[in-house]
Amino acid sequence: MKRFRALIGLIAASVSTLLGLNARSASAQPGPASTAFVTHYHYANVGGVRIFYREAGPAAAPVVLLLQGFPTSSYQFRNLIPALSDRYHVIAPDYPGFGLSDAPDHARFAYTFAHYATLMDGLVTQLGAKRYALYLFDYGAPVGYRLALLHPERVSALIIQNGNAYAEGLQDFWNPMKVYWKSDTPANRAALNFLVTLKTTQFQYLHGVADPSRVDPDDWIHDMLYLERPGNRDIQLDLFHDYGSNVPLYPQFQAFFRKYNPPALLIWGKNDYIFPPAGAYPYKRDLADLEFHLIDSGHFLLEDRSDLAFPLIRGFLDRKVATR
Repeated sequence: MKRFRALIGLIAASVSTLLGLNARSASAQPGPASTAFVTHYHYANVGGVRIFYREAGPAAAPVVLLLQGFPTSSYQFRNLIPALSDRYHVIAPDYPGFGLSDAPDHARFAYTFAHYATLMDGLVTQLGAKRYALYLFDYGAPVGYRLALLHPERVSALIIQNGNAYAEGLQDFWNPMKVYWKSDTPANRAALNFLVTLKTTQFQYLHGVADPSRVDPDDWIHDMLYLERPGNRDIQLDLFHDYGSNVPLYPQFQAFFRKYNPPALLIWGKNDYIFPPAGAYPYKRDLADLEFHLIDSGHFLLEDRSDLAFPLIRGFLDRKVATR
């Protein structure tokens, strides 16, 4: 608890500083030309849950929906959003239990990927987004693909970053998870407690990264603030178990690829231990209009290789989405 309070104090001080900087920046750069680059921070009530989301870009522009992964939040897209928002309407939500969205007690709220997809569908519908490109990372892949199954006609494009849709991608990291999927016992659940520790969170950011000095240490401090909230461990353990419900849907995800053939960009950290490139190559089987890039990075490649990733993302959207 002392550590949690210390983290709260650290983040509160950082937020106060950032708010002051944002206010000064806004006053120093007035005028309509700058509004596309301003990120706005909103809440929406969806299905009785308060959902936080970041939003930027012209309201009438093509929509890009950025779907977060574990163990972070829409914070992971803080640098990508302004790189796209001059030409695209960017929306990046936090799932319940993550970031600044509500985190109801797991005993009275279903922390499942089906529920997340329903809530994200409710959010984009409420915001009037009738068509969108999906950015799919980590947990964002099953959430986004479930959303695509609900409304395949709404998907203008896919940007796939270390997000699985094939059994080939479930390798060594997933072995204890598979045991838990098969048998939800207290012992199998407790065996996954290591996944919500500082050591593991830091590992996810740094493993496979050639130059760790390019990764901001605030990343794992920020994530741990939320992971260490009272009750959040059980939320994450519920989600670890429910991740197994996505695997039987892989054939449906793949059928969606083949039937609707959305233009797709795959950018994948090739050194990722959690989602190894064995899960990237099978996309070539089912997506005919696929641009495929393995990048010398790990799980969170936007943190250390934005210099490569951002131009690839922007170029893809400009060719495949903005012109349609």
